[in-house]
Amino acid sequence: MRTGPDRAGLPEDLGLLVELDGGSRLPELTAALDEVCEQAGARHGRTVVVLRVTPASPEPREWPGDVSIQEVKRWERAVRRLERLDHVNIAVVEGTCGGPVLDLLLAADYRIAGSDLRLMLPINGGHFWPGMTLYRLVQHIGLARARRIVLWDSAIELHEATALGIVDQVSEDLTDAVHTAAVLRGRLSDRETHIRRRLLEEAASAEYDDALGVHLAACDRELRRLTGTGAKPTEAAK
Repeated sequence: MRTGPDRAGLPEDLGLLVELDGGSRLPELTAALDEVCEQAGARHGRTVVVLRVTPASPEPREWPGDVSIQEVKRWERAVRRLERLDHVNIAVVEGTCGGPVLDLLLAADYRIAGSDLRLMLPINGGHFWPGMTLYRLVQHIGLARARRIVLWDSAIELHEATALGIVDQVSEDLTDAVHTAAVLRGRLSDRETHIRRRLLEEAASAEYDDALGVHLAACDRELRRLTGTGAKPTEAAK
C-alpha cells in the first residue's frame, strides 16, 4: 500500500490517496484498510479518501484463498469500518479486477472506472464467495439482478456495471476524474456525510413511521445549521 497527498489528481489539502494492490493476500489488504481508516480518523478537516486499486497480474486468483475464518472476519470488519468513515470515500479501479474489488466498490460512496474495467466475481471452484459482498450486492442492485449475477455469471462487464450503478463514472483520464470528484465531494461536511449515508442505509429496511423521526431530526439540524442558531431540536423533530 502506498499513501500520500497530491497524487493521481487528489488535491494536496483535501484528502488521502491510498493505492492498493488487488493481487495482495487478504491479511495484507486487511492491514492496509485498517491503516487507511486510522489515518482518515486522525484528520479533523474535510477529507476525501481515495482508494485506487491496481489490478492483479496476470489474472485475478481465487478469493480469498487459503485463509482462516478469523482472517475473513477481520477483513469484513475492515471493509465495514471503511464504509462507515465520516469522510467521503472514492474507489478508482481499472483493468481486469477480481478478489476484493467488488467488496471495495460496493463499500465506496463514489466509484470511478477506467474504460477497460472488467470485474471478475469472487469465485472459488465455480462457486460465488458467500461473504458480505453478496449482502451488499443484493442491497445495491436488488435480489433479482443479484441472483442472476451470483448464480450464472463469472464477470460483470463495464457496461453492465455502469447500468447497475456499481460504477458511477467511466473515464479515460482517471487523474482528472479523481481531481474533479474529490473537489466536488470534498465540499460536503464530514458529519453531514455520515448522517446522510446512515439515512440512506436505513431507508432500505425501515418502516416509514420508524424513519420519520430520524429524518425530521436531521432536517432540524440542517435548518439550524443554515440559520446559524445552534438551538436545541424543536419538539416536532424529537
